[in-house]
Amino acid sequence: MATILNPKYLLAMLGALMIAAAGLDFWEMQTLRTPTVPAAKEDSQAAADLLLPPAPTTPIEKPQASWVEHRIARGDTLAAIFARHGIDARHLRRLLTADDPLAKTLTQLYPGRTLKFLVTADGTLEKLVYERSRMERLEATPTATGFAIEKILEHPLRELRHARGTIDSTLYEAGHQAGLSDKLIMALTGIFGWDIDFARSIRPGDRFQILYEKLRLDGEVIGDGPIIAAEFVNQGKIYRAVRFVHPDGHVDYYTPEGRPLRKAFLRTPVKSARISSRFNLHRRHPVLHRIRAHKGVDYAAPIGTPVHATGDGRVVFRGWKGGYGRVVILDHGRGYTTLYAHLHRFGKFKQGSRVRQGDVIGYIGKSGLATGPHLHYEFRIRGVHRDPLTVPLPDSRPLPAGLRTAFEQQAAPLLAELEKPPPQSLARTETKR
Repeated sequence: MATILNPKYLLAMLGALMIAAAGLDFWEMQTLRTPTVPAAKEDSQAAADLLLPPAPTTPIEKPQASWVEHRIARGDTLAAIFARHGIDARHLRRLLTADDPLAKTLTQLYPGRTLKFLVTADGTLEKLVYERSRMERLEATPTATGFAIEKILEHPLRELRHARGTIDSTLYEAGHQAGLSDKLIMALTGIFGWDIDFARSIRPGDRFQILYEKLRLDGEVIGDGPIIAAEFVNQGKIYRAVRFVHPDGHVDYYTPEGRPLRKAFLRTPVKSARISSRFNLHRRHPVLHRIRAHKGVDYAAPIGTPVHATGDGRVVFRGWKGGYGRVVILDHGRGYTTLYAHLHRFGKFKQGSRVRQGDVIGYIGKSGLATGPHLHYEFRIRGVHRDPLTVPLPDSRPLPAGLRTAFEQQAAPLLAELEKPPPQSLARTETKR
């Protein structure tokens, strides 16, 4: 008992108990921590799995697109062309409703021009190209909201050429012999048409020469540009013209002195026709067989030949008018009116419409009292009939004084070129580069 109560003994026992308790706590702590070790390993394994490449999957392939070309034929429409080439009609609707003024241009199809489509096998349209000419094309590309349409213009090389000709029979024959296209021949008659009546005053021996542009693109001739300067000798009288572009883009032809060749009226409303009856106040009517004044000029030409407004004006009558048949009357202001009768059909202009000089207002026919297809044309000043072939025509707007110096500087080298004598070889054409 004495031993048990010995202080040293008691201290030894207390220390042993404390060590035992501490050992128990350590074992319990280790036991509680042991389940967390596998979880840590699982987290490490998941992280490692993220670093591995994904399992192989089958890629979604985009349909291959290929170009389809369509040459526009008469009567073609975009709807019919889309259907013919299997293009989804939804693209057409989006294209035509695009918020772009060029969208309407895509519907103006001209025979002989080309449409190209980049389209997939399932009918998806990826691009449309409309080649309106060698120098202009439209490109339409789908977007998230519709189509983006872009106009692309090519800029050809312009070569100045000099052509000469002498008339033996007709102007067209002489023009073709000089290497001129129909377009250039018509342009030549348009330039001098206010002073020369090409329907009745051309004579063998009349001469012409023009300076004009020939257009090249990628080394290939693609067409003719405008006439830059011209000369026409009609029955010994010399007429000359120089082209001038105003700062506002307006183009006109002037004499070397700066007077406009363009008159307020064309001399004739038909570009190529035979005069079958002249202004005559004592003519015997071919249908009524009695004396009846012929207060105009008749131009005989095939049915359907275009009839042009001889001056700017407003359509004040468009309809049937007794023996005149189908008639258009234009009011040009300042007391001038013109009448066009015996038409086969009318142009696009309605009564009240404004027209510009040269606009097609109808087509030659034989409606009303007519023995054959022709145009009856009248020219009136303040209600008085005047002979359309001889009445003095008022000038167009003159060249502004502020542009006179620029015009003279441009005209001088062109007029000098026209002054040059023909080459010794008597070649019909020559090219100036």
